[in-house]
Amino acid sequence: MAVSIATVADHVRVVFFNTCYSRAQAQAAAQYVDVAIGMNDSIEDVAARVFSAQFYSAVGFGYSVQRAFEQAKARLMLEDIPEENTPELFVREGLSADEVVLVRPEQ
Repeated sequence: MAVSIATVADHVRVVFFNTCYSRAQAQAAAQYVDVAIGMNDSIEDVAARVFSAQFYSAVGFGYSVQRAFEQAKARLMLEDIPEENTPELFVREGLSADEVVLVRPEQ
């Protein structure tokens, strides 16, 4: 997996493993891309959908990956889904997820 990501890493900024027990893959991917998200445990389908929908929505509105990640975790809590500690965010050494912004909406 890491070899595959490394071959396209100059074009990929975020890798999102929205599957059960994907923490190790995300941690490995963060060596090659700016940020990676993985799950440290099993995650129910509803939780995975809610988390990813909120994450991508926040990214689309121009928020940093860090803020989008935090909003997605908060959305799980608001929906009374007790899996807010399952997603984990990994950042390539030397970067801050607060500085990673994927979309810059026009003013």
